[in-house]
Amino acid sequence: MDGAADDREGARAQVALACRVLAHRRLSDDVLGHVSLRLGPDRLLVRGRGPHERGLRFSLPDDVRAVDLDGRMLDDGEPDGGDGGGWRPPAELPIHTELLRARPDVRCVVHAHPRAVVAVSLAELPLLPLVGAFDIPAMRLAERGIPTWYRSALVRRAPLAHEMLAAMGDADVCVLAGHGLVTVGATVAQAVLRALAVDSLARLTLDVVRAGGTLRAIAGRDAAELPDLGSAFNEELLWRHHLACLDADGWGIDRDPPR
Repeated sequence: MDGAADDREGARAQVALACRVLAHRRLSDDVLGHVSLRLGPDRLLVRGRGPHERGLRFSLPDDVRAVDLDGRMLDDGEPDGGDGGGWRPPAELPIHTELLRARPDVRCVVHAHPRAVVAVSLAELPLLPLVGAFDIPAMRLAERGIPTWYRSALVRRAPLAHEMLAAMGDADVCVLAGHGLVTVGATVAQAVLRALAVDSLARLTLDVVRAGGTLRAIAGRDAAELPDLGSAFNEELLWRHHLACLDADGWGIDRDPPR
């Protein structure tokens, strides 16, 4: 196997692991959700569905295939010759293709259906920077503002994806009301960790409301005391933690998770 093929297999494994992390953290309880990774200006890898689909928690590199920005499957050294072997991209592929087309800075796109995020959107609760040192990345996302697209549609067509993009603007995350969320990143880890941060914030929001508390942002002077811990801490270390948790719980890419 040459270097390019090695890189492609490694990229497929990254996307499959990202899907397993989302399922492990309960951002996807079944077959819903997908992750993509840009391969170049006009192509991407995306987690689709094959004839033996078992859901995100069982994702394997072979569930991740190459398509172009128009959704055509590509023959990029696929084990089945590129015909897909019954594999198909997700119905909501336009979420990925139109985001990647519009945002050259984005390399990875995550779409997931976290229950807490859906509940917050249906209750029309704001996702505020409620916490500080408890979860600095989540606080920073909320501080910058987390937009919501107020349609609970299946994003199967480019015009719907364009509506979502208009609501999202240049943000790194977007809540899809009554549906789920979309996050983006320069790496797989960054996009997944942003999804986890929004989910964490949504869970805290619901906890505060259930406890009878008032949703309010932390004081600006407290936010100013929070350092930028850098990607080595906020991303690399945290991503290693989640991958280690997968292995410890038997969810590693080389095995079937416990049922």
